[in-house]
Amino acid sequence: MFAIEDIRDWRGHDVIDADGKKIGELEAVYVDTSTDQPFFATVKIGLPSRHRLVFVPLAEATVGPGHVRVAFAKKQVKDAPSIDTDGELPAGDEEAVFAHYGLTYQAEPDQRRLGRR
Repeated sequence: MFAIEDIRDWRGHDVIDADGKKIGELEAVYVDTSTDQPFFATVKIGLPSRHRLVFVPLAEATVGPGHVRVAFAKKQVKDAPSIDTDGELPAGDEEAVFAHYGLTYQAEPDQRRLGRR
């Protein structure tokens, strides 16, 4: 895993899947609020007039020249829960993001599991 300070430098760079297919551009990083470690990224996808942000886990992600490679297929990422480009993930929708990737979701009552950095 890489440090949050490093991944911020990749905002606007391409996000590619394990096969090297471009998914979109890295928009933001969400950290696990219990560890403050990078956990998800949002990727800007869609047509210029209809962009949206989808979530992808950063587990097993690697950085290369001008890109971040994630461990998930392009189709799975594009089908992930999304928000508007100026939106914020509602706390009640966090569990659906985890479930889309088969990840266990545990959060304390009235607390968020993800925080945007």
